[in-house]
Amino acid sequence: MRAERVDVLVSGGGVAGLAAAAAFGSAGFAVLCVDPAPPVTAREAEGADLRTTAFLQPAREVLARSGLWERLAPEAEPLRIMRIVEESGPGRLTAHDFDSAELSDEPFGWNLPNWLLRREMAARLADLPAVSFRPGLATRAILPRDAEALVTLSDGSRIAARLVVAADGRGSTLREALGIGVITLRYGQKALAFAVTHPIPHDGVSTEIHRSGGPFTLVPLPDWQGRPSSAVVWMERGPEALRLAQLPEDAFEAAASDRSCHLFGPLTLASRLTLWPIISQIARRFHGPRTALMAEAAHVVPPIGAQGLNMSLADLACLLDLAEADRAGLGNPAMLAAYDRRRRPEAAARLAGIDLLNRASMAGAAPLRDLRGRALGLLHGARPVRRALMRAGLGAVAAPAARSAAPVSSSS
Repeated sequence: MRAERVDVLVSGGGVAGLAAAAAFGSAGFAVLCVDPAPPVTAREAEGADLRTTAFLQPAREVLARSGLWERLAPEAEPLRIMRIVEESGPGRLTAHDFDSAELSDEPFGWNLPNWLLRREMAARLADLPAVSFRPGLATRAILPRDAEALVTLSDGSRIAARLVVAADGRGSTLREALGIGVITLRYGQKALAFAVTHPIPHDGVSTEIHRSGGPFTLVPLPDWQGRPSSAVVWMERGPEALRLAQLPEDAFEAAASDRSCHLFGPLTLASRLTLWPIISQIARRFHGPRTALMAEAAHVVPPIGAQGLNMSLADLACLLDLAEADRAGLGNPAMLAAYDRRRRPEAAARLAGIDLLNRASMAGAAPLRDLRGRALGLLHGARPVRRALMRAGLGAVAAPAARSAAPVSSSS
């Protein structure tokens, strides 16, 4: 059987993989994107991803280069303030605001539901003549050669690609086939993801509440059925998360309202619940012969500070810059070594910082919570430090060629 030839094969049709296919297709490369399952593109459909993604300011550039931002902007909810709320004692709450107005007239970022992202990204791929998106196909094997990689798909067909982009998730088939190991940290946590409505408007404020077990984050969404709405990521220790997920709806709403400290009034479920394991993971290298690992195939972090998918878009921006700088060298060893050199140290530093934040947020003992609160107060109280923290939070998406960065954002 003769192999079909493309410039880029993207393995994985999640948000990161679809974005990669759109980016390379918009840049004029011939692209094939495959995924074992069709994207679920409706909120109420079985299997819909009800999590949301907060795109930070620098992410907008790579989305614009991909022809995606003009489709997403009308649906996006701006995030103007990041509010961290600490329980400083029984019944006592301390709030620290990080305001995007300190840095620019732009919001920190924009929040969108993942199911909607898949819908708009799949529609963009359909508009690109050089891109073929074939859901229902998985990558089964890879045979790297000097000038290309020969990839076998689940239907037995073979694809010859100059560059293979492994965006096939934390259990990446391609990463394992290439023998690339990972370092994994486990926390014994799970995250509940769901949407709520509430009587008190969010006013564009993303609110992260720290008590114990992990953060409870409410990220602004557009109004739902005439009421203010937010996406929630509730991180808890595994047994407690499982117990919460099994509660009757009214009991769960009461527990969620209590965990939110009633800052927005009583919370009403506006979606079903989904449950996700929390780990940190990083590949020992981000490349193999003719292959670049990106997104969760390369790194996985807890959903804190909107870093997850924004790190993935930083991977994509780096790959795209390298590909456009030397089109003839697409997928060659020099390009892939440069990608690994630029992205892996940055991702490792991000992972270490988020790991520390997550472990601090899990603290249940009062002295540890007090120490956490005092440290946050000191960091927030010094304006230069506060501004530096906000800029550092946005830097996760900056392209390698030093594009401008700005503030922090909320959970993804």
